[in-house]
Parts: sequence; C-alpha cells; structure tokens
Amino acid sequence: MAFRLVTRRMFCAVGETSISHHSKSRWEKLKNSKAGIWCRSLMSDYKEACVDMVVGVYERPVKASVCITVLGGALTCFFSKPDYSSFEVSLLERSNQLALLSSWIRNASSDSHVQNLLKLRNEGRLRHVNLGLLSLIYFTDHNPDSTLFEARCSSLSVIWREFPRRVMDVGFAGHWWILDSKMTNYDVNEDEFMYLPVHMQKTSPPTVQMVELNERLHRESWVALKLEAAEKETIEMPRSSTVET
Repeated sequence: MAFRLVTRRMFCAVGETSISHHSKSRWEKLKNSKAGIWCRSLMSDYKEACVDMVVGVYERPVKASVCITVLGGALTCFFSKPDYSSFEVSLLERSNQLALLSSWIRNASSDSHVQNLLKLRNEGRLRHVNLGLLSLIYFTDHNPDSTLFEARCSSLSVIWREFPRRVMDVGFAGHWWILDSKMTNYDVNEDEFMYLPVHMQKTSPPTVQMVELNERLHRESWVALKLEAAEKETIEMPRSSTVET
C-alpha cells in the first residue's frame, strides 16, 4: 500500500513538471513571436505617452486646462446636438403657439417662417445633415420619392454654392437657433405700429422712478377726495340760492 502511494505521488510530480514546462515553453514562444513583440511595443508606447501626458499637465497646467476645456466643450456639443425628430417637435410646438393667437396680434415674420417650414415638411422637402458638432436643416426642390425627370437627373441637381441659401435652421447645443430667433416676440404684431411716428414705434423699458410714480398715482386714485371748508361753502351757496328762487 505504501509502495503504491509513493509511486502515484512520483508520477503526479513528473506530470506536473512536464505540464508546467510545456506551458512555460508555449508562453515563451508566444511572447517571442511577432504578435507578442508588436503587442509589447504597443503597450510600451502607450505607457510612454501616458507618462508624457501626465508630465505635460504638471509642467503646463494652463495649456492643459484649456485643452481639456475645449475637448470637453466639443464632446458636449457632439452629444447634445439636436436631430431631425427634435426639429419636428419644436416646429409643431411653435405652430401650436401661433395657432392660439389671433391673426391681429400674431407676428407676421414668425408666422410666415413657421408656415413655410410646415409647407416644406408636408411636401417632404426638408433634409437633415449631421456635421458632428452641429446639425443643419435645409430644403430641396423635390421629394426623394418623386419620379420626375428633374428629381432623378443628376445633371439638374443643385450646385453646392446654392446650399447656404437653402439652409433653414442650425441645431447647436440642444437648440434650433433660427427657429428660436424667429419666434422672439411672436405675439407682437409689428404692422399695427407702422403708421405711428418713429419715436412711438419703439418703447424703452420704464425706469425705477417712473414705476414708483405710476404706483403712487394708482394708490392715490383709490383715496376719497377731501374738500376744504371754503370749497364746501361755495358748493352749498349755489344750491341754497336755487332753492329760494
């Protein structure tokens, strides 16, 4: 029994030694191969680059902070740029805001811009292009599903120098800037004031003194009038004379 146990242990030790030697030789072959040498050189290059970056940040903190700020701003703009679906949502919201107003007080510039965008959208002529940090909305002459010769012929396509005038909106940092600017004072009809004098067409915000004066006059308008004794006599005398006559 003891002889069998010693023999088993001897064979197990020999097997473990051969397996470890075989695995070590395989690891050495992989390590000294072309792929292993390339991976080791790549890791050493990345290690040196990281060390140089840390040293550069420590030696030039201002430059590093500027670079990090610019990179962070670019990443923020990249991930926050609006897409075509957000443009449609914004356009429909602006259209609903204008629909709640009467045509007498609706801003003509805002209304015409929104109605033009809705017309192009319904005709399928609006396009969206992603430029990385921003998005553009532009219009084309035909619907992409149109089978007209003008829409399919490449020789009749629009040249690139006409592209700037076809841009309808610019999406940047989560906003559509042209649409937002067109909706400024959308509830003010400027045509109502075109026949007024120039100095009355534009008003400036009131000063603090004017606001205080208006509030004081408003409070005084609710106070009952107090008449003096002489004023009361002058009021009563004509009344008595009319009664005697």
